[in-house]
Amino acid sequence: MALVSIIIPYFGKKSFIQKTLTSVLNQTFQDFEIILIYDDENKDDLAYIKKILNENSKVKIIDNKRNLGAGLSRNLGIKKSSGSIIAFLDADDYWVPERLEKQINFMMEKNYKFTFCNYKKKNGKEINVFSKKSKVSYKDLLTDCEIGLSTVFLNKTEIVENLFPPLKTKEDLTAWLKITKKQVYAYNFPECLVEWNYSKKSLSSNLFQKILDGFRVYNTYLKFNFLKSLYYLLLLSFNSIKRKI
Repeated sequence: MALVSIIIPYFGKKSFIQKTLTSVLNQTFQDFEIILIYDDENKDDLAYIKKILNENSKVKIIDNKRNLGAGLSRNLGIKKSSGSIIAFLDADDYWVPERLEKQINFMMEKNYKFTFCNYKKKNGKEINVFSKKSKVSYKDLLTDCEIGLSTVFLNKTEIVENLFPPLKTKEDLTAWLKITKKQVYAYNFPECLVEWNYSKKSLSSNLFQKILDGFRVYNTYLKFNFLKSLYYLLLLSFNSIKRKI
């Protein structure tokens, strides 16, 4: 049984996946398993992934029969995991070689249940994205999400059933709100250990989808009324823009 289970949903990221997997397999800390959830009904890339993995025993592949989306695929991966710590990684993001070693030590020495780190955002040019907070609370997350999904480690005991909702974007914000609402803080390891690749074709770059899903976070999942949901959505959007200028 591995200490860390790394959950990677896959859909149409063939040009990235080999580097993504290599960035994990070459970690200085090796007590982990990778659970890759293949979420594409087109199976062409699956043969390619199996070929580059060459039956690596650290990797389990779950082949979804139909497309579930990233959030529900992560839920499935969590259910199939054996590790006591859950890590998330998108199929087009990369980790620096010492990422697991450094953040796991930070998490275990401090007895933290929820940690994240800073990251580098690549969009033609490279930008270091730093959180200004050493720890993040539920109240903080209501108006600003500084937590990148591929930077998160969670103690498995803190994960609620069906952690991620079936949203196309903002499913990670909903998950972090679920956890921190139980008085669990997210603690920041203040180093850039993850490289996040921004693509204009990605769902996270679709402004309308982000606004729609952002409203659903507050209205559908937090049960806020229309005006309260709109108020928090405006604050979230304002803080997101402010971080990028």
